[in-house]
Amino acid sequence: MAAAVDMSAPYKGVHRVHTWDESVEENYRFQCAGFRDLFDFEHSMNNPQEKIDRWPHNGFIKKLVRKDGCFMYFNKSRECIDKEVHKVKLYKY
Repeated sequence: MAAAVDMSAPYKGVHRVHTWDESVEENYRFQCAGFRDLFDFEHSMNNPQEKIDRWPHNGFIKKLVRKDGCFMYFNKSRECIDKEVHKVKLYKY
């Protein structure tokens, strides 16, 4: 049985990626908005009703609310260019 994740405990590990895929794109967009990933976004928002707007044709994130309350908008196409891929971190909990 999987253990419940305690928010007071930090992440267990971090891994930098070397090739682009859709999960890298998703994490890139969260990290541009100031969050580590989806888990961090869901657990750090003051208003739990805040939703993630997504583009309907590919599922990429369209709009996020940053930690300072401002909105951040993203294009339909890939935004994480090849020279930025190595900056994206994937976290383990």
